[in-house]
Amino acid sequence: MDIEDKLKLLKKERDVRSRSRAANVEAAWAKIEKNGNMSVKEKLEKLISLTGAKKEKPREKSVIEPRAREPLVFMENSYPLQTTYGKQRLSDGLAIRGEILYKLSRDRIFEDLDLSTALFIDLETTGLSGGTGTLPFLIGTGYFRDDKFHIVQFFLGEPAEEERLIRDFAGFLKEMDFQSVVTYNGKAFDLPLLETRFILNRQPFILADLPHLDFLFSARSLWKHKHESCRLFHLAQQIVEAERAEDIPSSEVPYIYSMYLRSGDFSFIEPILYHNQEDILSLLGLVIAGAKLFIDDHKFTEGAEFDAMDMIGIGKIYRSVKDVERWVESYRRALTGDLPEEWAKRIKTDLSFHFKKNENWEEALGHWKDLASMGDLRGFEELAMYYEHKAKDYHQAKRWTEEGLALSIDVSFGRRKDFKHRLERLNAKIRRQSESRKAEKFGARKR
Repeated sequence: MDIEDKLKLLKKERDVRSRSRAANVEAAWAKIEKNGNMSVKEKLEKLISLTGAKKEKPREKSVIEPRAREPLVFMENSYPLQTTYGKQRLSDGLAIRGEILYKLSRDRIFEDLDLSTALFIDLETTGLSGGTGTLPFLIGTGYFRDDKFHIVQFFLGEPAEEERLIRDFAGFLKEMDFQSVVTYNGKAFDLPLLETRFILNRQPFILADLPHLDFLFSARSLWKHKHESCRLFHLAQQIVEAERAEDIPSSEVPYIYSMYLRSGDFSFIEPILYHNQEDILSLLGLVIAGAKLFIDDHKFTEGAEFDAMDMIGIGKIYRSVKDVERWVESYRRALTGDLPEEWAKRIKTDLSFHFKKNENWEEALGHWKDLASMGDLRGFEELAMYYEHKAKDYHQAKRWTEEGLALSIDVSFGRRKDFKHRLERLNAKIRRQSESRKAEKFGARKR
């Protein structure tokens, strides 16, 4: 059974347990949605009033007891390594070498590590802004152990028990002895928030000292130019090809947790648990997909089929770790593929400036001429500068300047002014050069 089937089965079991509740919520929500003037918070509060359990009329001398809530819930799901999530097999995560983790993380310490000792972590919180007032009520973790990928979730059912949650999670971290951390935007949000809670509860935060792969930065390098969004949910669909739906928008999670606290109804929390588990699996799937771009580099050899936009992403990663040779080669290969013209211009511009810096004028000229043929003014500017200052061929420089000036009619005044100023200077240089040659000829005849 693959992961999608198992997740669907888990969801089906939850649905069976609370079918009547779900139907009631769905009907109430459909009714509320008709009022387009209500905010999300107002809609959720209205939902509580419509779907909360009706109080029975108490018998004489009896008292209605409040619903009991478990203060702390520990849940675990384990998946065999041969199972797949989307098009990625979980076992492929263990094949990622430290050399590739270094490229994805930009941290050389990963060269001696792999994902067998990594902790994948994702939080669900009472707010999205962080700070001491934000509480992580669900800590989702994923890790490889004993030929399985385990997802362990720590759920805080009663905010007053946060100290116990932090203490138990700290014990879990100490026992498991993870060697690295993998997150998605964890450097900016998850880990700083967790560290704050650990400090407030007087517990040492050992994750702060571990190497950290925040895959959001890698994902942006690899796919931002190719996909409209780098949200984890979106890339899980587009890259991993996971069949997951937008079950709960992140902005609504805090309100849903508050609904649970007010009602004590755990069916509010079950979709959040499912969402959190999907995020961890999506993160693992994305890391595998990103790593495979480097593991399967034989796919990008000359003559083989490849995605030119992927080659741009690969080049960006190589550039970030200052592997100039592979960066240039990746960009060159991208140019041999099917690229949108705008991206072809960007790649040619980047490469031309690299070759210019290294005084490889033949390569630089080739790209500048290509840019000029594509109507890009940078090509005309660079060609004019090269022929004026390096080649001292003022007539060639004038030719490229005039063509650039003619093309700059519809651009900013400043750009057009630069071309005019250059043309005036070149005309003056050509006149002086012509006068100097005449003078030399006249002097030779006189002698």
